[in-house]
Amino acid sequence: MYETRSGTFMGAVVLAVGLVVATTIGGWFFVKGKRGDQTITVTGSARKRITSDLVVWRSAISYQAPTLSEAYRSLAEAVPRVKAYMVSKGIAENQITVSSISSQTLHGRSSDGVETSEITGYSLRQELSVRSTEVEKIGQIAREATELINQGILLESMAPEYLYTKLGDLKIEMLAEAAKDAKRRAEQIAQSTDSSIGTVRTARMGVLQITAADSTDVSDSGMNDTSSLEKDITAVVNIGFAVD
Repeated sequence: MYETRSGTFMGAVVLAVGLVVATTIGGWFFVKGKRGDQTITVTGSARKRITSDLVVWRSAISYQAPTLSEAYRSLAEAVPRVKAYMVSKGIAENQITVSSISSQTLHGRSSDGVETSEITGYSLRQELSVRSTEVEKIGQIAREATELINQGILLESMAPEYLYTKLGDLKIEMLAEAAKDAKRRAEQIAQSTDSSIGTVRTARMGVLQITAADSTDVSDSGMNDTSSLEKDITAVVNIGFAVD
């Protein structure tokens, strides 16, 4: 009977030791597994100064007159003069586009400001658009074009739009630089905790911000400044790295 109890006790001890060892081993794998699941998410960015390589300048001529024929005659005389002015300043004719004429019928108003059916005149408008890679020259001409007003031409000169045409290629370059910046930041953070970064777990590209030079403006939907010749383009990425 004693030997049976002794054998049972020893068997229990062996089983208990086995459970302890198994628990210890299982716990080690559990911790290692959890550590492998840890990630660090960082934001990387890159900024570059660019110069616009395309300009679009729009201007408009408009006239009002009691009759449609009179308004049209004034417009028909002014548009060729404006176009000749542009050519004399060095703008190639194939860079100038003249739009179709838009018209509006003008009505009288009653004493209380309500529009009546009485026709009081007509307003005609025609736009000229210049599209050129001679960015600085067109910008200068746009600023000087208001001198046509002194010649009796009712010209409205809009602010030039400055564009950058190589944005597709530059976007790839900027995102690569932003990703490198994110990796550097992740490595610095990991080193401070005696860890190292592993493979990329997640990656999300932010919107591009194209702003006037040295501007700090941002938008959730991205910005695309067209008012400035010199611009800054900023790319942002959020990347999650495994922690080893």
